[in-house]
Amino acid sequence: MAKLRHIALSVSDLQTSAKFYEEAFGMERVRESDVAVMLSDGVVSLALLCLEKNDNAPDERGSGYRGLHHMGFLVDSVPEQSEMVEAAGGKYHGQILNVGAGEEFERKYRDPDGVVIDVSSPEHATSSWRVPVE
Repeated sequence: MAKLRHIALSVSDLQTSAKFYEEAFGMERVRESDVAVMLSDGVVSLALLCLEKNDNAPDERGSGYRGLHHMGFLVDSVPEQSEMVEAAGGKYHGQILNVGAGEEFERKYRDPDGVVIDVSSPEHATSSWRVPVE
């Protein structure tokens, strides 16, 4: 069964937003770069993204977009779950450039309303989201 394991928000200031979620909800930083801060409550990860700084994941919504960017599901088998997503009407949307080890580990889809969804393996979740995979 797929499990919701991360939500990504596009924010204007990574440090301000990270501090808010740390102070307001007790989330902890688990990974950080120039373009993203990953926070976790130990079960679900919150990815804060700064689109202005991220040439690695261009987005048609533009660099000024703020709000829900995508959500990610942990699955046992990316290829098998991808077949189910496509059969249910999801459309393949690609991958993050230079992240992960290919389509066996992570794929992006759009649901019927255009919401972006990551379908990710336990290996990708462990290395990227830093949340438990069981």
